[in-house]
Amino acid sequence: MQFDTACQNKHVLLILYIMARIYNVFISHSWDYASDLMGLRRLLIERGYFHVQFEEVPPHDPINSYNDNYIKSVIRRKLAESDVVIGMAGFYGSFSGWMKWELETAKAMGKPILAVIPWGQTRTSLVVQNLADKTVHWNTESIVAAIRELA
Repeated sequence: MQFDTACQNKHVLLILYIMARIYNVFISHSWDYASDLMGLRRLLIERGYFHVQFEEVPPHDPINSYNDNYIKSVIRRKLAESDVVIGMAGFYGSFSGWMKWELETAKAMGKPILAVIPWGQTRTSLVVQNLADKTVHWNTESIVAAIRELA
């Protein structure tokens, strides 16, 4: 009887840990399609019992430099701080040199990569999907479950 109670307590503690954990997420995206980035951020922020901190560089808060080496050093630091890297797998991902670099750099760092196919997309990026450890469609529960699984 005492063993059952101890197991139940550990199970409750594990559930509380999962619910309270803050996930550091870097979303690799194209600034030309920032609406996908903002939509994904909104889905994750509004999801109850899921806490996320974003590490990517959004268009409204750019790295103020034209020096590619400096920009890459800032992005590398942000990738290193991330638990999971999400690649927006819209077709445009195949044409973004920065997205490819971010995902290849994350892969080299051993970071798990989640490809998310944006809402309504029928054509997707093979560049993103080929680098991903897992691919999901635009569904809050699928995305959250995949982040928890990969982190």
